[in-house]
Amino acid sequence: MAHNAVVHMTRERIHFVTGRLAAPALEHTLAAIAPRRALDYSIQTMPITVAALMTTDWVAPRISVPPHTARVVLPGYCLGDLTPLEKQLGLPVQRGPKDLRALHRFFDVDQGAVRPEEYGGYDVEIIAEINHAPRMSLEAILAEAIKLSAAGADVIDIGCDPGETWHGVGEVVLALRNAGHRVSIDSFNAAEVEAAVSAGAELVLSVDKRNRHLASQWGCEVVVIPDAAGTLDGLDESIAELRAAGVPLRVDPIVEPIGVGFAASLGRYLEVRRRHGDVEMMMGVGNLTELTDVDSAGINILMLGFCQELGIRSVLTTQVINWARSSVAECDLARRLMYYAVHRKTPPKHVEPQLVVLRDTMIHEHGPQELARLAAEIKDRNYRLFAEGRRLHALAERTS
Repeated sequence: MAHNAVVHMTRERIHFVTGRLAAPALEHTLAAIAPRRALDYSIQTMPITVAALMTTDWVAPRISVPPHTARVVLPGYCLGDLTPLEKQLGLPVQRGPKDLRALHRFFDVDQGAVRPEEYGGYDVEIIAEINHAPRMSLEAILAEAIKLSAAGADVIDIGCDPGETWHGVGEVVLALRNAGHRVSIDSFNAAEVEAAVSAGAELVLSVDKRNRHLASQWGCEVVVIPDAAGTLDGLDESIAELRAAGVPLRVDPIVEPIGVGFAASLGRYLEVRRRHGDVEMMMGVGNLTELTDVDSAGINILMLGFCQELGIRSVLTTQVINWARSSVAECDLARRLMYYAVHRKTPPKHVEPQLVVLRDTMIHEHGPQELARLAAEIKDRNYRLFAEGRRLHALAERTS
């Protein structure tokens, strides 16, 4: 017979299904989560030792759901189609995490982190560049734009190649605009820029003394950069000329990769803010994520923090190299975390667990006593592996 253990109701009631081995650990875990998540729960221990061996077809004739249940959570390894079970119960059915120790994260209460109701705001715009767009088909560009927008990009930047003029840029920009995307153009080629802005591009990257005289003809915002790399030469003149012509602008002093002037380039952002307290600014964080041998999340978090404190309201990124392939999503999470931290004047800690990607925010260990209990209850020939205390524990049925 299946056994139901019901905890008194507080708000949402969730019915959990498990096997005999995992039942005590599940009860302990849910008892810790329930007060912080404001949930009521019931646990049904099925007549099977290993929860991972269940299937939805096997569960269907055995499940018994208490009244007032809002949803059912099956073990993460439970195979089978959930739809027939949902129809049978008239309730949503979902799979939980494959490791019940991850239930804290499943319910967004990992390491005590509970997001405040006001969490989630931001004021930094993400511009996601599609590199070498002239080498791609229109279909590939549209598909990439959908992916970038879904990850959090506000503007799709069309990266052009130096050299020959790309005569298809206008068609691409128009197609992106018709698909609902905001678009910027990254080119110093006047013909490419004119075609792009005529088709609906709203931002031009970039402008300096070479082409600033053309900006008033484009009718859109521009990104102003220094005339010479590693300096602020010509920046004040460009700002003054563009403002006099009524051209909206944002300034990018250009962040340099580590090893070729990174620290000094951050100083230039500070200096621009000192000289022009009200100017809009942009930073190309991809210069760091793409050119540093490290997973990109930490860099994106740090640079978004710098931007938030300094009032830099747009970042340009890309996700070409494999270790930076989730940069847009990381920037989207980071801008919300940094907005919260800066406006609340509090460290960005215990608020956004999704940005801790290389290690768990806390170690979920069974402990020696629980491992011993699990080992004593194993009644089949399958091994269970647990990584705890810097050791790999292999649990198996005891034999005489």
